[in-house]
Amino acid sequence: MTKKQSFDPNIQPLSRTQILIAMGVTALLLLIVSKLWLQFGNFDLLHVQFTVTALLHGFGIALTIAIASWVVYRLWSRYRRSADFYLELVLKPLHWADLIWIGLLPGLSEELLFRGVMLPAFGFNLAAVIVSGICFGVLHLSSAEQWPYVVWATAVGILLGCSALYTGNLLVPIVAHILTNLVSSYFWKWEHSR
Repeated sequence: MTKKQSFDPNIQPLSRTQILIAMGVTALLLLIVSKLWLQFGNFDLLHVQFTVTALLHGFGIALTIAIASWVVYRLWSRYRRSADFYLELVLKPLHWADLIWIGLLPGLSEELLFRGVMLPAFGFNLAAVIVSGICFGVLHLSSAEQWPYVVWATAVGILLGCSALYTGNLLVPIVAHILTNLVSSYFWKWEHSR
């Protein structure tokens, strides 16, 4: 297998429309799960407070994740192949303007569920951060060969959870997630379109 080949040649590439619909449906499902969990749970959603400090924390965490991702991508060949497979499947058919949705939809819906709902539901402590981080990582599993990408997503989920735990503000991981997705998507697409 060459570096450019996919892990599974039986997986057919998705169209731009299929990817955009899948992102929208996934975001909607995560929103529904979040709303139902809040409705029937005995806890409150982690609050969102718009402050300059929260925005700066989110920006700093996004920068940290982007730099760490670049380093891991360069040093860990299995992760690089796993990330390229996943990102080629998702990003290649999309237009440049579509990448805005890669930032916004997962950044909002995933943070609402994994940090906004799961952390308070599981006790808003380090154990809750780890459990929600693992769940977040598993969400990114598309095949058994994708385990390096799941490991990375789990680590990112734990970092985002720690940011929510430390600040008590859901805006911090939302900003970090949106910016991380935007930066990494644009960078990957630019690098692979040359």
